[in-house]
Amino acid sequence: MSSSCLGKVVKSNSHCDYVVQLDTANDVESPPQIEDYGFGQFVKFDSHRHWAVGVVYNSQLFNSSFMNSGPRLTSSPDLMFTPDLVQDTCILLNVVLVGSLLPGKPYGYGLQGIPRVVVPANTPVCAMNTDEIHGFHLSADGKPQFAYYGHLLHSGGGFAVQLAQQVLNELVATELFSGAEQKALQVLRKELSWKSAMSAIG
Repeated sequence: MSSSCLGKVVKSNSHCDYVVQLDTANDVESPPQIEDYGFGQFVKFDSHRHWAVGVVYNSQLFNSSFMNSGPRLTSSPDLMFTPDLVQDTCILLNVVLVGSLLPGKPYGYGLQGIPRVVVPANTPVCAMNTDEIHGFHLSADGKPQFAYYGHLLHSGGGFAVQLAQQVLNELVATELFSGAEQKALQVLRKELSWKSAMSAIG
């Protein structure tokens, strides 16, 4: 999968919790497809000063006319005279930052944790391809790392456990880790699934 631009940062809820508004056909020639921004998708905040990495943990459909009790038009409006109706709806993504992707060979390496630098408004956000995701999960000396697990559980919103499971499933399936590290991920995934099941029963 190649990188696909999704949209731009429109606001933040905290230092590591950002809201991204997806581009539409009115903004770009090739808007993102639904497969590009699913739950658990890794994204990069791509700018000249900051290259943060985040994970999509929620999405919202925003419709400015919802619950609007004002008068309604009896026929379809002419967009030439009502341009504000063009962007009546949009999709917003909630993204939790989990680190930064630093330049290196062949695909860069990850500095995992809460990024120090603030991501500016209007920063472009793109889906990460498999090579970039692999690079992010390698340290500067090329060793596999998964240091943001605890941060994900605390900052992933109401779906934090499911988000961590989704990320673990992807890491196990891509076989970036091997040997003892791969086995540790599988054990971690099993324990998380067990805790989630017991929590639901309780």
